[in-house]
Amino acid sequence: MAAQDLPHASFIERYRNAVLGGLAVLLFFVAWQALFLIVPFNPLFITKPSLIATGYVDLLESGDLLHDLAVSAVPFFLGLFAAVIVGVPLGIVMGWRVRIGYALDPLMTVFYASPLVALAPLLVIFFGVGTAGKTIIVFSLAVFPFIFNVSSGVRAVDRLLVNVVRSLGGRERDIYLKILFPSVLPYIVAGARIAVGRALIGVLVGEFFAASEGIGHAISRFGDIFAIDRMFACILTVMVIAVVLTEGIRWAERAAFPWRVGR
Repeated sequence: MAAQDLPHASFIERYRNAVLGGLAVLLFFVAWQALFLIVPFNPLFITKPSLIATGYVDLLESGDLLHDLAVSAVPFFLGLFAAVIVGVPLGIVMGWRVRIGYALDPLMTVFYASPLVALAPLLVIFFGVGTAGKTIIVFSLAVFPFIFNVSSGVRAVDRLLVNVVRSLGGRERDIYLKILFPSVLPYIVAGARIAVGRALIGVLVGEFFAASEGIGHAISRFGDIFAIDRMFACILTVMVIAVVLTEGIRWAERAAFPWRVGR
């Protein structure tokens, strides 16, 4: 018996956080469903998990949900990729070149702190209602976490390593490629965890304002016609995607940099 119980105990201990998180979510939906057994509700303004599940199945069977997700995925990944390509080098330069950092930091802070979502209609006017406009919105929201995290990572680099490279005849390019970029990889991963959430917000905002398809447009359309069950099905889908992407980045961080992750 003890030998049989040992693997079971090991499994629970290993996946304890996931089990506890899953139970919390399950209890939340059970409480939500049970609430409407006591309190009457108006289906025009609120819904319950059983109706959301039915609407979710209908969206899957019709293929509308997968189509909208595929449409939204294009600007999401394009904007996020552009944010990495621009944000990481700019953050490295700002962190390494003190004068450039002092010059650009106030401007970057202003843009990061400003309500960029409020500028979405203006960006849509400039870049159109298609993929380009939504990509620019995603990029505008996702680039700043990379800039600030990478810049902080460069400032934390041990200058002794830089002096060693220079003493061995290394050039400025060697410092960037062999010291700075490898040192800021954990900061890039940390920035990605923040950027993913902001990128999802960018996609939804762009499709709220001007789009004929996509998951954001679907949420807005179902809300307009009071199809609350399908609207919540789309919202929960986006939430699940956000959790999966964030946890995936955390898993990659733990796998690549185990010494930086606490228990």
